[in-house]
Amino acid sequence: MQNYSRSRKTKLLKELLDKINERMDLVQSYMEGNIHIADPQTVIQAIENVSKFWTVLSEEDRDYLQVARDAVDERQEWT
Repeated sequence: MQNYSRSRKTKLLKELLDKINERMDLVQSYMEGNIHIADPQTVIQAIENVSKFWTVLSEEDRDYLQVARDAVDERQEWT
């Protein structure tokens, strides 16, 4: 295991959280644009790209992803 300094760990955590937020923003834009109806595979891939961080996601983000996945599966319009 690598021995990172506290400042390095903080920087890595910030980078990870930034990556997660960017991916959540992408999922949100797809859902709000109802892209999941015309191109469900693209949206599923975007959801999966965020879901791999499940253990560090907030409860709110987890809930959002679950509801988004249900909307994709059922091809429901996002409101």
